[in-house]
Amino acid sequence: MSTTPSDLPPPSPTPAQPSGTPTHIAGQQAAPSTSVPVGPSGPMYTPAGAGSRTNTLAVVSLVAGIGSFFAHIVPGVGGFTVALIAVITGYMARRQIRETGEQGMGMATAGMIIGIVHLALLGLLVIALIFAIFVFGAVMFGMHR
Repeated sequence: MSTTPSDLPPPSPTPAQPSGTPTHIAGQQAAPSTSVPVGPSGPMYTPAGAGSRTNTLAVVSLVAGIGSFFAHIVPGVGGFTVALIAVITGYMARRQIRETGEQGMGMATAGMIIGIVHLALLGLLVIALIFAIFVFGAVMFGMHR
């Protein structure tokens, strides 16, 4: 059902503006009619609290685990020591993370696993070297009969 223009009510007359009031066009007001409160000045990002911090020992564990493969060239320290540091700090970090609720459980676990794998590889290398020395000694000194 449609309405014809003759059935519509006549438009209401617009009230006449007093001559002293300026005409306001949307978006072009001379002064704001309300005051807007000023927001805080500074960064908009605020950390969520202690739960969002990453545990420092977890980072140390991961870095030490990865660095243990390159630490063999450092005299006096070596890869064994750095891998052992990765395992120990990984265990410490996991305990702290469970107590405090910090982030970094995955990094601590990864550092710990990398350190354990490196220590296992070093153990296998030592066993292989000892075996090779005995085999070489047996061949050198004629004990193969």
